[in-house]
Amino acid sequence: MPILQPELLLYISAGALVGFAVGLTGVGGGSLMTPLLLLFGFPPQVAIGTDLLYAAVTKSSGMVMHARRRNVDWTIMKRMAAGSIPAALLTAAALWLLASDADDYAPLLTTALGITLIVTALVLLFKHRLQAIVNHRPSGLLGSAQHRAGVWTVAMGILLGVFVTLSSVGAGAIGTAVLLILYPALAPIRVVGTDLAHAVPLTLIAGLGHLALGHVDLSLLAALLMGSLPAIYIGTHVGHRVPNHIMHPVLVTVLLALGIKYAVF
Repeated sequence: MPILQPELLLYISAGALVGFAVGLTGVGGGSLMTPLLLLFGFPPQVAIGTDLLYAAVTKSSGMVMHARRRNVDWTIMKRMAAGSIPAALLTAAALWLLASDADDYAPLLTTALGITLIVTALVLLFKHRLQAIVNHRPSGLLGSAQHRAGVWTVAMGILLGVFVTLSSVGAGAIGTAVLLILYPALAPIRVVGTDLAHAVPLTLIAGLGHLALGHVDLSLLAALLMGSLPAIYIGTHVGHRVPNHIMHPVLVTVLLALGIKYAVF
């Protein structure tokens, strides 16, 4: 569908707003972009499908940077992908097989979005406490899970693959939480790098699945990227000057409110 000039400016501005927020806070764009597109009136499947490819593109530069600096544990990344990529493909296939019209599963997508936003908000809220607990008791807390970290990594990858495909949210914050719990000895910078390296192929495959289903607005995607790519760079530099204790509560509150909205109503 062609985008008219006033709409083009609106979507470029929306991309810039989300990109700036991502650069400022480090939180993945899916948590912010999909709800924003829903507020603009896009159907859930189009908002989610378009945002997945948006995420794949915007996260790619970060993944490349971390890979060059050897901040990616490729063994762990492959374990997560072994669960998430097949799960994403199967979830997209299930949507195609089980419903003849996208409107039939639109409520499922919005509910999944709401649940994932709530989980993301809670992860952000308790992230530092989780890190402290895991670092304090690396062999005691969740010891059995860490003992079988490989199996649990694949299992959590499967859950991520399903929910990311259904909601476009979770590959960042929730993926990071999984790595923190299962691999407490992994350096924080490698947690971020490994999570990014996993998020890019996951969002790409899930996004291509939605593209095959006709859920991606390519003109909208182009407009969002035009605004977001430079804004992420600006937000990253401004972020060093904004106190985290100011932005963090605001972001958590917004995500929690949006999550309740889409999960309950």
